[in-house]
Amino acid sequence: RGQRKTTHVFFRFSVSPYVVITPNKTRRNQLQQIAKKEIDDLEQWKEEHRPGPIKLIPQRLGGKKSETQARQNQQMMLLQSKYQQKHKREEYVKAKKASEEAEILKKKAIQREKAERLEVKKRQQEMQRREMLFEDQYYKTNELLNRLDLGLPKSDSCQIANCGPESTAWTRSHTYKQALREDENRRLEEMKQEQRRKAELMEIKQKQEEEARTRAHQNEQRRVNNAFLDRLQKKTQHNSICQPGCSG
Repeated sequence: RGQRKTTHVFFRFSVSPYVVITPNKTRRNQLQQIAKKEIDDLEQWKEEHRPGPIKLIPQRLGGKKSETQARQNQQMMLLQSKYQQKHKREEYVKAKKASEEAEILKKKAIQREKAERLEVKKRQQEMQRREMLFEDQYYKTNELLNRLDLGLPKSDSCQIANCGPESTAWTRSHTYKQALREDENRRLEEMKQEQRRKAELMEIKQKQEEEARTRAHQNEQRRVNNAFLDRLQKKTQHNSICQPGCSG
């Protein structure tokens, strides 16, 4: 007893032997008995320290309201919470829709302003092109008239009464040149006035659009505030009507 039996097993082709130890039943039984004793002691301790019954003095619980009134108040609070959640969802959807519409209007206004600037730029380029064309035409006409004047005598060398055909031709060319210059100046002045008038009209139009956008924004804010006040008034009236103790 207390001794372990060893058995040596040798294999023919093994390099080194190994040892097989047989289990000790006595030691195992002792361990099992110790564990069982500990479990029994734990159960006995739990049984000894089990809490006893609770003894309370009977007393009246709850408030002054009856069960029916409490149920009615509970149902009313549930309805109000559902209405508040629905109202919050509607407000969120409206605010989201209003923000999207405002963003769309803002993008449209930006695109409109870009288009107007592009149109003004095109008009200015067209005016510049016309001015350059008129100046080029004016210089070419002057150059042609100057070439024609090279073969004509000076007007100071003859009297007006004794002027010949050459003097008359020079006078006509000079008059034509003067008229052409005046006509060119008049056209340039008209183009400048037209451009100035278009710029003023564009500025007036932009101011009117800005005022219209401001009025629309103010009207939208006023509409939203009035709607909020109406809903708040309805909610206040509903709460004042549905007080605790009243029937639904």
